[in-house]
Amino acid sequence: MTQKILVLPGDGIGKEIVAEAIKVIDVLSADFGLDVELEYADIGGAAYDASGHPYPEDTKKKAATADAILLGAVGGYQYEDLPRELRPERGLLAIREDLDLFSNLRPAILNETLADASSLRPEVVAGLDIMIVRELTGGIYFGQPRAIETNESGERFAYNTMVYKESEIERIAHSAFKIAMQRGKRLCSVDKANVLEVSELWREVVIRVSAEYPEVELSHMYVDNAAMQLVKEPKQFDVIVTGNLFGDILSDAAAMLTGSIGMLPSASLNASGMGMYEPIHGSAPDIEGQNIANPLATIMSVSMMLRYSLDNAALAQKIDDAVNKVLEQGYRTADIYVDGMKQVTTTEMGDAVVAALKA
Repeated sequence: MTQKILVLPGDGIGKEIVAEAIKVIDVLSADFGLDVELEYADIGGAAYDASGHPYPEDTKKKAATADAILLGAVGGYQYEDLPRELRPERGLLAIREDLDLFSNLRPAILNETLADASSLRPEVVAGLDIMIVRELTGGIYFGQPRAIETNESGERFAYNTMVYKESEIERIAHSAFKIAMQRGKRLCSVDKANVLEVSELWREVVIRVSAEYPEVELSHMYVDNAAMQLVKEPKQFDVIVTGNLFGDILSDAAAMLTGSIGMLPSASLNASGMGMYEPIHGSAPDIEGQNIANPLATIMSVSMMLRYSLDNAALAQKIDDAVNKVLEQGYRTADIYVDGMKQVTTTEMGDAVVAALKA
């Protein structure tokens, strides 16, 4: 049965990197029997420019009928003065909330050939393979009340609310435990239970859920220590589960352990397994149109899509193998280039992956 992929190129370098991922999908369709239909829509700044809203009704309708979504990136300097509700990032938050994409999977895997590209010593990061499971539709990004106000003395003040319900913690905990069962059966729950009541509840619920997964070794770590440990001894982690804010920060820190934020894909899943797949980097407007962005994270997001939403692990592995082959051959975009390698453009890297798939 034909599966439908909604493609949201978005803003900045989004269009460039998504174009390279589409090359890969086209090869899988033409040469390996992948039966998919691609549909396109706007989100973020591109959607605002076209329709006056970062998550227009047309995109919402198409997303509701898709089996999976491939997203580029959202945001740009030109949108920073818009009212908050019209900024590109609000479109991203809206589609996550609309589709209930609560489980965000962010792998941090270091290809052996890129050990020298990491800012840490190769022996510290060689063999790194971490999965960060981030709760994506709750916490401080969505909590109410939130506002910027003025007090009686005329001074402005702002507030946000970090809130989690037991049910929200339970479902992300189950998601993380199930992933840990498929990996090294070690799960570290990251919170700030020493000062935050919401983290006290988080820890209590995670411990309760752990009783259903007796094979998984559960540990706990405060978020400040976890940030330090990711830099000090990252290979101690297998799976990390944490809330929205902490996961946002820790996953970007983990990304740089691998040499470049341009190397890491992500998946955001709902309870039915439908998901949105995207590189974890941003729209990078400073390099837009220069054909130097790294498309590998977006291409590997297609691999995650095949694995988690389209039920085709075999083709996912073909993509992973092709990316590894290209890196072993020495191809590097500017963000991961070191002396002695072959520096290539965005399109040349996409072509190299296609060639490796066809070989």
